[in-house]
Amino acid sequence: MQRLQYELKETVTPGNVIGCYFAFCAVIDGYNYKTGVGPNKKEAKANAAKLALDELLQLNVSEGKIPVPEAAGPPLLPVESNIIPEKNYISKVPSVGQVCEVVALGTGEVQFSKNIQIDGRVVHDSHALVTARRALVRYFYRQLLLFFSKNVGMKEKSIFCVEPNSKLLTLKQNTSIHLYLNNLPKGAAQIKTQLCLKPHSLSAFEANQDVGLHVVIGGKVYPTVCCPAQVDNVCSMSASDKLTRWEVLGVQGALLSHFIQPVYLSSILIGNASCSDTKGLEIAVQQRVDDALTSKLPMFFLVNRPHIGLVPSVFPAWGRSELRTLSLNWTHGDVSFEVVNGEAGKITERSPFKSGASMASRLCKLAMLNRFSLLAKETNREDLLKVATYHEAKMMSISYVEAKCVFKSYLEQKGYGSWIVKSRRSDHFSL
Repeated sequence: MQRLQYELKETVTPGNVIGCYFAFCAVIDGYNYKTGVGPNKKEAKANAAKLALDELLQLNVSEGKIPVPEAAGPPLLPVESNIIPEKNYISKVPSVGQVCEVVALGTGEVQFSKNIQIDGRVVHDSHALVTARRALVRYFYRQLLLFFSKNVGMKEKSIFCVEPNSKLLTLKQNTSIHLYLNNLPKGAAQIKTQLCLKPHSLSAFEANQDVGLHVVIGGKVYPTVCCPAQVDNVCSMSASDKLTRWEVLGVQGALLSHFIQPVYLSSILIGNASCSDTKGLEIAVQQRVDDALTSKLPMFFLVNRPHIGLVPSVFPAWGRSELRTLSLNWTHGDVSFEVVNGEAGKITERSPFKSGASMASRLCKLAMLNRFSLLAKETNREDLLKVATYHEAKMMSISYVEAKCVFKSYLEQKGYGSWIVKSRRSDHFSL
């Protein structure tokens, strides 16, 4: 009979639970099971133990499909499934009892096919997750312009508000951000099933390439150990690694960190009928980074623990080969979609939205720098108006840069590999 090491560890409340609750998870041989919550520690521990036991019993009777147990405790936030049939979308929930509102959407699965461009007008990465996140950043810029509007009525409509004793704005109390994907993200989230099903210590395969960092080059995924630490050709970290990064640094990025506190995802929802469990995603996003890292991060940054689960697919995953190079993006408030040729990094001729003769996408870095400059002007930030390049604007976000360094160093120390550093030439452009 195998003897297992067992403990109940206090953790953070899942992002989909609102209210004052305690949270615990069972740790068996180093593997963290589902989080149990309750109004007191005794009930939270009992719920955590029950979730672990239910999952272990299920594992013993079947090595096939594994149902994902619901979180024990208060009811989860509702998710409305009647939405636009696209690959990835990001939504916000204003308050409990109301359905999600889609505010950003992105599709795509390719990268720019040539060498890195240095004028900021080319989109180098058109994968759906990256596109949806950039569309969300555009939404944040719009909401910040609402907040700083001289019209009181417009200001009240913004999702942002002032937090006492802070110069940075934060999301209003009842606003949360949710991410829907119609496929498991590439990289560590697609870890082999047999590694997910056995409750052995994560450290047993911590150095395994499947759990480490991955880079995407030409549509193929490789462990970062196979790549040089700095590259000049177009490549990107895997979607799983990006999600891990966002759960420490937030989805807002360096430029918006001049104005707002980190914004974290409350839930990551997978809508794919062929996906039977999310253990790989949980390992990639939640277990590669320990809660203790929070103490080493700058103020406002933390190790976020989003709710991860399966939901009914809102649209079947399908694709026509002649359309695979195309990427769609849309942000709440847009009149029409923008269609980008991912391999060319520019808008297509038949795109419903066109920015101008250059055919640069509204998601390119130059467009983001333009919005940043406009916001700096609206907020009378003279220090930011003096910024000469996109790179300088990023480096001036001192807390964000510090948090990023801590995060990357942590991954290296734990043996997950090095985060690939792209050529800095790609960020040395100006308006």
